[in-house]
Amino acid sequence: MITFGDVARRAGGWLPLIGLAGLVGSLGTLALPTVLGNAVDALITGHSSAFWVVAAGLLIAANVVFDVIDAYAGTACVAGTTAWLRDRVVRHVLAIGPARSARFETGDLVTRVSGSATEAAQAGPALVTTVSAALPPIGSLVLLAWIDLWLALALLAGLALVVVVLRTFALRSAEVMLAYLRTQGTIAARLAESLGGARTIAAAGTVGVEERRVLADLPDLHEHGIGTWKVMARSSAQATLVGPLVLVAVLAAGGLEMLRGRITPGELFAASQYAVIGGGLGALTGVFSRLARAKAGVHRVGEVLGTEPLPYGAEPLPAGPGTLEFRDVTVRADDAVLLENVTLRVQGGAAVAVVGASGAGKSVLAEVAARLRTPDEGEVLLDGVALAALDHHALRAAVGCAFERPVLVGASIGDAVAAGRDVDVRASARATHANEFVNRLPDGYATPLTEAPMSGGEYQRLGLARAWPARRLLVLDDATSSVDMVTEMQIARTLTEDHGGRTRLIVTHRAATAARADLVVWLDKGKVAATGTHEQLWARPGYREVFG
Repeated sequence: MITFGDVARRAGGWLPLIGLAGLVGSLGTLALPTVLGNAVDALITGHSSAFWVVAAGLLIAANVVFDVIDAYAGTACVAGTTAWLRDRVVRHVLAIGPARSARFETGDLVTRVSGSATEAAQAGPALVTTVSAALPPIGSLVLLAWIDLWLALALLAGLALVVVVLRTFALRSAEVMLAYLRTQGTIAARLAESLGGARTIAAAGTVGVEERRVLADLPDLHEHGIGTWKVMARSSAQATLVGPLVLVAVLAAGGLEMLRGRITPGELFAASQYAVIGGGLGALTGVFSRLARAKAGVHRVGEVLGTEPLPYGAEPLPAGPGTLEFRDVTVRADDAVLLENVTLRVQGGAAVAVVGASGAGKSVLAEVAARLRTPDEGEVLLDGVALAALDHHALRAAVGCAFERPVLVGASIGDAVAAGRDVDVRASARATHANEFVNRLPDGYATPLTEAPMSGGEYQRLGLARAWPARRLLVLDDATSSVDMVTEMQIARTLTEDHGGRTRLIVTHRAATAARADLVVWLDKGKVAATGTHEQLWARPGYREVFG
């Protein structure tokens, strides 16, 4: 979990610089009316005003310099904090695993990483700016009291109205901004889904229907946006109306005091400037709006970071053949039971086919075996050690996974297979029959992923090659479904006749793959219906129906 304070503190050394720039700027703003007032009095009394004019010029120059420093420091601070937040959120999403990250839709996650992180990064500068922006009005009140108490009372009456306006604005804007960001995330999530299925949508001729589905919440987004502007406009208008009233009240009080001889014309001039500064407290609506956006951004990012990641232990993996054991494993999702009391022991080095009808729990069993998902009950052991107790590095070095729709990551084909590890890329590709098509590419393994024309089956072969270096267990979830029949038979033979001594858990829909396996696990509605060889199970009608 992350809080507003956590993000603000991350700004580190930039905040004192932003605060110093704001403080110096505020002091310069407060000093300028007094200096100009003294210049006015000097002119009226016939004294030289050169000193005060030069002092006013220096104050203006100093304000410009510190405004530039504030702008630079603020931009650098937000950029650094945004990068830190995005890195932390992306790492956390990968750490929580696919099962837990599924509560956030892809497009929504993208908006949280991109837009919400940027808004949240404003926390530190927005907080410092809010404090700095409050100094000139407060200082104006103090300096007016120094000139004449009645002037300060006139300003104080107007400021009370402005404070009420700002408080209402702060409460309303945070709520409206959060609603806007949530709706924006929903639309982005639907758009990501549509882009992923663009070919299917085009083939089905449902572009219009999909467009309406994606943009269904656009009117709500419009309303939230209009609501935000209405809150800002209303508050700004109210605060703007108060400003002239404050100025008139201070000038009226100041005129009477000057007629009575209690203040000089220069002090009246200074008082009018302080009235403008004090009445300008209404300009804080923009500052409060920035603060509200930062709070909404922190809330959205915090929802992701508040999701608990998969826990890992510290135990090393002992020597062993790769024996995989499920002990009373139950997995639930909302009100549905995906796996129920699965107890199973797979001998080390065996090739095991997992079969079953759609929805039987095959992929869930693969996720649990690969430690991509934590069972709600029971445990999974590899060579006698619970997966949850294993050291992260030891577990990932021992277990490799390949999926039906692999996502390749890296600059080149070689990077995608290596996945940041020191492995023999070509050997892995040869074992999974990917080497043939990679060698036909213009630059072979150095070919950029974005420039490599690949079919679904070729993507799957690279996914298999990436998983191949696993030392103890291979978990393959329908990882050859898009491969042509001849290549699939070659890969199936490689997998079932692997002499590396690794255990292979192969989710498959093909009878030929099941026939080559040492053991078949037949799942039905989340339960183990039976285990045995393909030949033994084939006598059961229900088993034959699994393969159509």
